[in-house]
Order: sequence, then structure tokens, then C-alpha cells
Amino acid sequence: MTAASDAAPRAAGNARGNAAGWRDWAVGVLRDDRRASPVTPLLRFPLPSEWGIDLYLKDESVHPTGSLKHRLARSLLMQGLVDGAIAEGTTLVEASSGSTAVSEAYFARELGLPFVAVMPAATSARKIDLIESYGARCVFVDRAADMVPTARDLAHSLDGFFVDQFSFASTVSDWMGETGIAAEILAQLEGVRHPVPDWFVVGVGTGGTSSSLSRYCRSRQIASRVAIVDPQGSAYFDTWCQGDGPAAYTGSRIEGIGRPTAELSFIPDLVDQAMRVPDALSIACLHLLHSTAGIFAGGSTGTNLAGAFRLIADMRAAGRTGSIVTLVCDAGERYTDSYYDRSWLDSRDIRPDDYLSELQSFLATGLWPTLENGVVCAEHRGVGVPTLGISSQH
Repeated sequence: MTAASDAAPRAAGNARGNAAGWRDWAVGVLRDDRRASPVTPLLRFPLPSEWGIDLYLKDESVHPTGSLKHRLARSLLMQGLVDGAIAEGTTLVEASSGSTAVSEAYFARELGLPFVAVMPAATSARKIDLIESYGARCVFVDRAADMVPTARDLAHSLDGFFVDQFSFASTVSDWMGETGIAAEILAQLEGVRHPVPDWFVVGVGTGGTSSSLSRYCRSRQIASRVAIVDPQGSAYFDTWCQGDGPAAYTGSRIEGIGRPTAELSFIPDLVDQAMRVPDALSIACLHLLHSTAGIFAGGSTGTNLAGAFRLIADMRAAGRTGSIVTLVCDAGERYTDSYYDRSWLDSRDIRPDDYLSELQSFLATGLWPTLENGVVCAEHRGVGVPTLGISSQH
């Protein structure tokens, strides 16, 4: 459904002479999208069966807008509509590293609303093209830390609505319902040998996904735990470990996850373990996923996979069996000019080849390699931050 093709219902709502008519129509558009959205597939990563450990990847790239953020964007706009903050003609403004803006631009077009995305200048060119293809406008900032204040000021100057994913992601998701991501995954695992995952492994952009998974499991007394993976230069790992880290972080080069400050929607108490993953290892895992499983994904998926591999190695070392679930956050087509481009990687001193042989060894043996710059794990909060230079990649 598009705003143009559904002009008749909108016109009918307007004809009733009240804002509620348009709001009802707009809510219906979002509800129709939810009903039409397929259950995203749960893919199995090939591990040796004798390990007794299964790794699954929930493929969120099949959403109409190509990423996990499709769910979030729909929920954020639904809340804005029912709260009365979004009306016909309201200009929507968002701060985003790309994927949330792609999804919100799509829904803005469906609703016939102007949309402006504020994002880092280093955002993937393909994401920018996608956003603009939906009729939206992009505004660029040099530092990730400037996105939110710039977006807030812009919304005020335009008399628009600042959607603000970083404040509201953990509150808008329908984590209690049976149509959310946690319920979908557990339903898809019924009948497999390890139907209750030992771990969910997710990156943190806003904190919405980690919160939703944890809340669902805890409310139903499901024993699964949630581990977050955080790229270097991001604040979430240190925030989980000790509450506050250094005053300034560089921000993430892995689009979609990591922030220079911990955002309001991130709730540390809903996380059971945290891991920091070097960029080069994230990209190495990304390339390994493509060559091993034929899955063409974005950088944050590589970060997820690095954390999942590390937990699998820990389970193997402890003699445990079970299952782990992580996410394919978005498709690799958005990053052919970055994470899959050798010259782009070389220009930023990101060297995934340094890790590939060790990862191949892990897949053969189940033993986690000893790496000078590997995954840093923190299993307990309030015990200080394991040593690894925050800015060593930059």
C-alpha cells in the first residue's frame, strides 16, 4: 500500500472534517503493514553436528525496507500517531546512521509526510540513495555525537516531530505480544533439539532489541540470556561494565550499532553479558558468513557473529551443549562500497584478513584463538573494564 494508491480512504477521513479521520487512516496503514509482513526466516549456520551446539540467524533483511529497523520504525511512528504528536502534514525528523532512516522514510512516504534524516557524513552511499528514493531529505553531520542535538533543533525549527529512536526504542516495541521478534524466534525453534536458546546475541544501536528479548524471556521465565556486542569506539560496553566510561568516545564505524554515548533507551540491567569486538574481526566474520553460508549481510551482522562464535567456544570449553540465536540485521548490498570494498577497508586500516585463518581454525576445532586484539568479554557488572584501547582502531 502507498499513500498515492490509498488516497481515497485518506480523502474520506479528511472529509469528516477532523484530525481523527486522518489519524485513523494512518494507523490503519501501519496496521496493514504489520499484518502483511512475513515472519522473517530463522537460518541455521553450519557447525559440526558433534559439537551439540546450534547457531541460528534470524534474517531481518527480508523486511520491505531491508533491515531489523523496519519493526522499530513502524512502532515509533505508531506511537507518535496515537499520542497525537504526528498529524497530517507533520514533518518527521530522525537521527540515524542509516537503516532506521531508510525504514522511517518508507513509512513517511506511505503516510504522505515530509521526512528529514540527520546522519553522519560517513554513512553508506547506498543507504543515502535509498532514503532519498523515498522522497526524503538527508542532513549530514561530521560527528556521530552531533546527530541527536542537530535533529532535535531541526525538528523545532520546522515545527515538526523529532521521532527520537535513541530515547524511545526500548519502550515502543511490543515485547509482551506474540508478534514480536522474541516470540517469533521461540515459535520457530519449536521441535529442534535445543528449543530454548542459551543466548541471544545482539548489537546495540538504541537498545531496543536487547530490551525486548530480555523482557520477553524474563516475563515468561525462559532461561535464555542476552549478550550484547559492541564495536570499538562505542560507549555501551563500558556503560554495562561500570556505568560510566571515559567522557568521549569516537563512535562506531560499524553502521547501525555503537554510539559515542549510551542512549536513554539502553537498559543495562536487561543485559547478562557484554563483549567488545574489533572492527576487523567484525568484517572478517561478515566475509566468512558470506563464503561459508552464502549470507550477504551488513557490518553489524559480523559483530553479532563474532560474539556468537566466542560464546560457542566458551560452551565447548565448558562441555555444554545448546543453541545460540543472533540476527542478520540488514543486507550486504548496502555496503558494497564499504565493508566489501578492499580499497575502502585499506584506507581505514581495517584488515579482516588478519583474522580469517583463526576463524577457519575455530570452525574446524571449536577452540577460540588467542588473538592480540580479539573479543573482550565482561561477564559481571561493576568490576571495571577489561583493558583494550577504545581509540586503538582510529
